[in-house]
Order: sequence, then structure tokens, then C-alpha cells
Amino acid sequence: MKKTALSVARSGGGLAFVFLMLMAVPGLVPGAFAEDVALTVETNAEAIATVQTHADFLWTLIAACMVFLMQAGFALVETGLTRAKNAVNICMKNLMDFSVGSLSFFLIGFALMFGVSSTGWFGASGFLLSDFAVEQDPWVYVFWMFQVVFAATAATIVSGAMAERTKFTSYLMYTIFLTAIVYPIFGSWAWGSLYKGGGWLEGLGFIDFAGSTVVHSVGGWAALAGAMVLGPRLGRYAKDGTPRAMPGHNLVFATLGVLLLWFGWFGFNAGSTTAASTDIALIAVNTNLSAAAGAVGAMLAAWLYLKKPDATMALNGALAGLVGITAGCANVTPGSAVIIGLAAGVLVVFSVLFFDRLRIDDPVGAISVHGVCGAWGTLAAGLFNAEGTSLAILWVQLIGILAAFVWTFGTMWVFFKIVSVTVGLRVSPEEELEGLDSHEHGNDAYAQDAFRSVAGEEGAGA
Repeated sequence: MKKTALSVARSGGGLAFVFLMLMAVPGLVPGAFAEDVALTVETNAEAIATVQTHADFLWTLIAACMVFLMQAGFALVETGLTRAKNAVNICMKNLMDFSVGSLSFFLIGFALMFGVSSTGWFGASGFLLSDFAVEQDPWVYVFWMFQVVFAATAATIVSGAMAERTKFTSYLMYTIFLTAIVYPIFGSWAWGSLYKGGGWLEGLGFIDFAGSTVVHSVGGWAALAGAMVLGPRLGRYAKDGTPRAMPGHNLVFATLGVLLLWFGWFGFNAGSTTAASTDIALIAVNTNLSAAAGAVGAMLAAWLYLKKPDATMALNGALAGLVGITAGCANVTPGSAVIIGLAAGVLVVFSVLFFDRLRIDDPVGAISVHGVCGAWGTLAAGLFNAEGTSLAILWVQLIGILAAFVWTFGTMWVFFKIVSVTVGLRVSPEEELEGLDSHEHGNDAYAQDAFRSVAGEEGAGA
């Protein structure tokens, strides 16, 4: 059986103890032997450090891969909760926001978020991962890989809220802007010191371990800005403002997507330790409990208010619980995680209904899940802090929540407005009615439907 890092540590610690005891008895240990023992202890210590370093690298990369899989989860959730005629468009957006976002985060975003900062507002070093050329430290590669999947998550949140009516080229422009500028700058305020920076928010003691606000609220408030500038889908509301149902075409896809996201979230939260440590156990437990409580809370709220245990609400409840626990997953107890998730599940139901009454059309509930429940989770991280809470802690949490909203919503609303009046943000009514798949991409998601269409045309011609 191979020795584990713990067994190596124990053997090294035991050897050191024996050595110290022997050295305490003058003349008992020959000088040469003492030198050999000291060398062995030093060698073991180096071996332990090497094992730990390799474990940290491995765990962080595994977690990054788990978070990357969340792109598939988002694609399935968004595709399932929208109509079949836009399925290709949803898949393309989820593919390309990661691809384009990776490049823009590599070129600009990572440096703004984690580079050396003299002001506390944004970084100014490490563009194109140039830090490695200077320091030859491979950790920058591991850390970048973990952070780029977070940036892509913030970007893809917006896809669902702007689904079925957004120009594909304009969506790509948005992705570049968010991953290169908007997300990294706010991220530098809260997380800059994780590498070389240092932001003003973290200097105040802001708690957001894995990104309820940094990732999810930033994505949610960007989604709110985009949905408001776009306007609702054609036919979504009656003249008196009454919402009309536009059900998604595949709840099986949506369910599978939520379960993939749930799985990926263990990497999202526990991986944020960026270290193979015992801390990941509590984080994983809290993550799971909050998601489960969120699903139950949303189901019960929908059952009581809407008279049916609505599946879409329950699915969004699980996601709401996951978003809600992301900020405090490392500093709250499992019991608190259940409360946080349960509250998020109830909150997301009424938030979805609230935005519907305002005629803000969000096909998948992304604004409520990520924006609203991200804010709740950030406040809850201070409210349920296991080491104790105070008005000072809650005040800092509120400052962070407000700063995220003002920066993200304000910046993205201006950006979407500029795009709308220049290159255009929304497709034509004809394209929207016929579907974005054929007009934007020249594809059909379901070949069977395409075959039937062709067969019908040939039959009519005959």
C-alpha cells in the first residue's frame, strides 16, 4: 500500500520527536548519527511539502474541471426551459461564451482581477499570464484555470435571461466585455489578494468565499440589465400586462442540467480552497444541504401558492440553494446551511413572480436565482457566521451587495443600450417568431423535425 501524505507526516513527526528526546540526553547520541537523523527529518519535511503541493495542484485542477462541466449544465437548463426553435442558439451561446470568455480573460481579465494593484480598484500586471515568464511558478497556470471557469459561469448566467430574442453577434460582444472588464474589476475588489492584488472590499472584511456575489450576483445583475434593455419576448404579456405562459420544450433536459450543476458546484465551492485540505468536507456538506433545502423550499412554496408542486420552481429552488450557500459555505454550520437554502428556495419562487409582474421577461429565472439569491447568500454569510455576527459584519456585507449591483447593473445597462442603438441587440420580429436556430445559425436542433418539414414540402410539391 502506498504511503499517504498523512502517514508520511506522521512518520516524519515521530522521527523528529525521537530525535529531540535523544538529543536531550548529553553524550547519548553520537555526532554522526545525530547529523543523519537531522538530515532524515529535513528530507521528510521536504517530501511532505512536495506531496502537499502536488495534492493542491491536483485538487484545484479537478475542481476546475468540475466547474467547467457546469457549462453543460447551464446549456441543458436553458435549452430545456426555452422553446425548441432556439435550442441551437442556446447551445452555441454556452459554447462560445466559454471560448470567447477564456481568451478575453487570458488577455485582459485575469490581470485586472489579480494583478498587482496600487489602488485597490483593479490590477495592472500579469497580462497574458506574463507572471510565469518572470517567476517560473506553475501555480499561476493552475490558479488561472480555476478562475477562468468562474468567469465563464458569470458570463453564461446572462444567456438564459436574454434567451430567444438576442442577436448572436451582440451576445459575443457582451461576453467579451463582461469577462475582460466588468467581472474582473469587481472580482479584484473582493478577491484580489488571492493572488497578487488587494481590493478595497476585502480590506473591509467582506465575506464571499466562493462567489455568491462575485460570480452569481454579477451575472444576475448583468442579466437584469440585458432583459430590461431587450424587452419581453413577443406575446409574453397581454395588453393588460398579464403574463402568458411560454413553457420550455424539455423538462428532462432542464432536470439533467440542474443535477449536472449540482455536481459541478462541489468543485465550485470546495475547490475554492485551492488546497487539498480537510476544509473541503464541511464545504461539501453545506453545499449539498443547502441545495436540497432549496429544492424542498421552492416546491413547498409553489405547492402552497400556485396549488401545484411546480417542477420548474423546484429545479430553480435547488439552484437558488446552491447560489445562496456559495458565499458562506466555509464559515457556517450545516444547520445554518439548511436555513439558508430553505430561505433561498422560497425567495426564488416569489422573486420570479415579482419580476414577471414588472414585465421583465426572464425565460429561465436567472435574475432571481443568481442575482437575488446571490445577494441573500452574501448577507446570510455574515448573518450565520459560525464565529459570530455583528452589525459591522452585516454592514460590510451590504456594502458589497450594493457595490456589485451598482457597478454591474449600471455598467451593463449602458453597454447594452450602446449595442442596441448601434449594431442592434434584438433580432427582428420575423426571426424571433420563426426561431433563432434557422436565422442565426442555419441549423435545426432536431433532425427529425427538419426531415418532416422537407418531406412535407416534397409531398405538397408532388
